[in-house]
Amino acid sequence: MQKIELEISGLSHTITQSQSYAVLLSEVGGMRKLPIVIGAFEAQAIAVAIEKVVINRPLSHDLIKNLFTIFNISLKEVLIDNLQDGIFYSKLICEKDGQEIEVDSRTSDALALAVRFNCPIYTFEFILETAGAIINEQDKKDEDDDDDDEEVDDDTAEIVGAALSADADDIALMSLKELNDKLKEYLDKEDYESAARIRDEIEQRKNK
Repeated sequence: MQKIELEISGLSHTITQSQSYAVLLSEVGGMRKLPIVIGAFEAQAIAVAIEKVVINRPLSHDLIKNLFTIFNISLKEVLIDNLQDGIFYSKLICEKDGQEIEVDSRTSDALALAVRFNCPIYTFEFILETAGAIINEQDKKDEDDDDDDEEVDDDTAEIVGAALSADADDIALMSLKELNDKLKEYLDKEDYESAARIRDEIEQRKNK
């Protein structure tokens, strides 16, 4: 099957699902868009990489990229290769020592890695026919006129802000009780990266 290239064109809140976001993929050279619902953590991981925000400690996807680099594995492309019951399935197409390796991946994780490796994203026609949306020429023209790679849209900026909400400057001002409360909050939300920063601060204070 012929592959169709996509690019990430935006991140936004979803209206129907609380604490969820949608990453919008646009057909390269075409008018179709493919929206994919992802979780808050994955949205943060994508937004941070898009805006090249420096985090004090590596996020999980940064760690994966570092491991790929250390073991001389390159990520050649991300392929969204199936859609079943509303769930997108993806593969990481990797290469090591001239050998191609396919790794099954959640689509949200695959997109977060694609941004970090600056690799292409592909899908198949049947997926775009099933879940894609077509915009008209005027909408496309308006979008192109407003497009600016250096500009951070409001939704992406908000997502980046959430990713940095537990950064060092804020943590330093919290009491131990506030830190423990915050740790529980992040664990309940399954925001393990923020929880790890809180935990490290607690351990540092205990060891003083």
